[in-house]
Amino acid sequence: MTTLIIIRGNSGSGKTTLAHQLHRVLPDSLLISQDIVRREMLNVKDQVGNLSISLIEQLLEFGNQQEQFVILEGILKNSVYGPMIRKQIQYFSQVVTVYYQLSLNETVRRHCTKQVTDFTPNDLTRWYQRDDSLRVEGEMIFDESVSLMMAEKQILTKINKY
Repeated sequence: MTTLIIIRGNSGSGKTTLAHQLHRVLPDSLLISQDIVRREMLNVKDQVGNLSISLIEQLLEFGNQQEQFVILEGILKNSVYGPMIRKQIQYFSQVVTVYYQLSLNETVRRHCTKQVTDFTPNDLTRWYQRDDSLRVEGEMIFDESVSLMMAEKQILTKINKY
């Protein structure tokens, strides 16, 4: 009985911070970061059919067999990762999907609070997608009014760990 927590959104939205916080408080959890898999492990472009899609899918399957919680976080564009995510959702006993739907100004503001980054506000503007939610049942949409603490509480409440 494994719970899948999917946290998606634009660069700078806060998804990685939230994922790391959940990983700290949830025992027996696997954290899968799209950036780690795609950029650091495989160094592939974020496009349909890239190798990170199948590796993330294999990691999800591993986590489903070995862990109580699997946390998947990243931009995870619907057009690129959506089909794989929708397929994997059916194999987990519980699924929580989160999409950070923030304005471009808020993502740039949050990005500027980071100490070290490898991209600029201009990059954020180029990559920004206004609404890329998965549109799956129960998807939680977080806007800029949802703090890290509120997001964590909402997710933990949904999985009965609060």
